[in-house]
Amino acid sequence: MSIQNSEIKLNVNGKSANAYLAMLEEDGPGMLVIHAWWGLKPFFKQICDQLAEYGFTALAPDLFQGRIANTIDEAKALMEQRDFELMGDTIKAAKDHLASLVSNQPLGVMGFSMGGAWALVVAANEPDVSAVVLFYAAGGADFKQIKAKVLGHFADVDEWEPLDGVKEMEKDMKSAGVDVTLHFYPKVGHWFMESDRPEYDSNTAQLAWDRTLEFLRASLQA
Repeated sequence: MSIQNSEIKLNVNGKSANAYLAMLEEDGPGMLVIHAWWGLKPFFKQICDQLAEYGFTALAPDLFQGRIANTIDEAKALMEQRDFELMGDTIKAAKDHLASLVSNQPLGVMGFSMGGAWALVVAANEPDVSAVVLFYAAGGADFKQIKAKVLGHFADVDEWEPLDGVKEMEKDMKSAGVDVTLHFYPKVGHWFMESDRPEYDSNTAQLAWDRTLEFLRASLQA
């Protein structure tokens, strides 16, 4: 079966927001993909395509309304201009739309850096989310409300996501009863998954992706 991918529009409080949808001809379990602070650049659309190849229906909302950052300074500027409430509403609209596409199928959420923090918020507020995948992202949420299994991938030395904070999050999750597994990768930096970044590490990215697919199959396709 071939992948069907398209740019779609979401209704967010009466306004229109862009999103990218990738799926097979037959609906599979839903995966919400939340991009990093660069915006919805081609890499994150490729992630949706790859998930679709493995049978998932993947949807990535555009949280920056078409704006893309190519440098860290540009990304910082986007973050300074962000509309936090609108971002949250857009993610909620995307999750609800995805749920409508894959009725009666389980849902997961995957987030990269900034998007990973949002993924935790989704899991804490949406009880139908069964799996969470974090790429170099820690964050705060009401972990006691998270019923999903959580898988995380982190660099063991990361100036953007220090190990102490990640370990503290892991401790808090386990104390709250969350089923969490975190992997730490040596000699890589933040954004090691992203093939268009200088920090990209192909071997680590492949290992993290293999672990992710195994986790998603066990969590969403059992």
